[in-house]
Amino acid sequence: MTGEHIDYCGYSVLPMAVEQDMLIAVGPVKTQTLQLANTDPLYPDFSTTANNICIDKTQPLWHNYFLCGFKGIQEHFGLTQLPGMNCLVDGNIPPSSGLSSSSALVCCAGLVTLTVLGMRLSKVELAEICAKSERYIGTEGGGMDQSISFLAEEGTAKLIEFSPLRATDVKLPSGAVFVIANSCVEMNKAATSHFNVRVMECRLAAKVLAKHKGLQWDKVLRLEEVQSELGISLEEMLLVTEDALHAEPYSREEICKCLGISLEELRTQILSPNTQGELTFKLYQRAKHVYSEAARVLQFKQVCEAAPDNAVQLLGELMNQSHRSCRDMYECSCPELDQLVDICRKFGAKGSRLTGAGWGGCTVSLVPADTLSSFLASVHEAYYQGNMSRLAREKHSLFATKPGGGALVFLEA
Repeated sequence: MTGEHIDYCGYSVLPMAVEQDMLIAVGPVKTQTLQLANTDPLYPDFSTTANNICIDKTQPLWHNYFLCGFKGIQEHFGLTQLPGMNCLVDGNIPPSSGLSSSSALVCCAGLVTLTVLGMRLSKVELAEICAKSERYIGTEGGGMDQSISFLAEEGTAKLIEFSPLRATDVKLPSGAVFVIANSCVEMNKAATSHFNVRVMECRLAAKVLAKHKGLQWDKVLRLEEVQSELGISLEEMLLVTEDALHAEPYSREEICKCLGISLEELRTQILSPNTQGELTFKLYQRAKHVYSEAARVLQFKQVCEAAPDNAVQLLGELMNQSHRSCRDMYECSCPELDQLVDICRKFGAKGSRLTGAGWGGCTVSLVPADTLSSFLASVHEAYYQGNMSRLAREKHSLFATKPGGGALVFLEA
């Protein structure tokens, strides 16, 4: 929908859940062994003790995402003795596609663990626990994926706001559908540094902007906090960004000079372990994307609420602006995604953009319902037809979707 890479900056996002899902069948056992199996032979079985969970950040293996959700519930309740479980995982969300299959597994594991323990939490509490616990794998995400996993409702998108976490229905215009198209370029955000470097660039931009405006910069972590402290609009924040930051990349030394700190203080007090090796940071571009994307989220919601006759056209243009910003300012696209976006627009999408972290994965396009069949056929021919590896995965790579519902528990009678 809209709101790419801004949740971890403190800004509201506007996602919807797809109809694909992650399923876990679970049975408690009397031993304290956690036994995980997957219906997909690509993902090997895994077994560990339920009371000594270790998550290896250097190896983003499938079972570690389950362990994140399990450990999140364990630590929330301060439990030392947990029952064992036999779990079988199944799902039809394409992996590493930007459709949050990893977050779906974390959330599903958290819900399964909670259910086996016989404990209760609200959907908001579960979303917050799972957002926090996914960071055990080393990804500094913001909470959008986990929030929509629990708070989604069939037939509506959601405006999700943070601090405190809350969700509001956003009715999408009739007469258009959203189409997901997978570029078939896989990007595991826990296995690469791109994602965490962007998180850090936003944090550094927030600190430099705060220092420039005379705020207590050492307490600032998110770009939203700078706007909030200054009490100005997003449009005014874009002007502050133009005034305070330059387009050339900042060296570590220049950041230290701006903040009046030593290299050692930068390394140990601000940079995360997986960004300490970075030599330069693009602060202007990242801040400009975040503030403009946050404004697009609000504009998207306003158009949906006002429902003018040209709503689909207006929403499509906001999606196109979002992709341009992701490509040029945030640099989280890739040639295949750009090609796929161009193809989707060429064959009738009113708007098309990357979705998820980027650097691969999927596009989402807004397509008039009466042209859906010809659109799907044209995109199939232009992007998938001539490429055997893409064609082999097309069944799960090109589909229309309506807003799906959130997580559920089915108990055997």
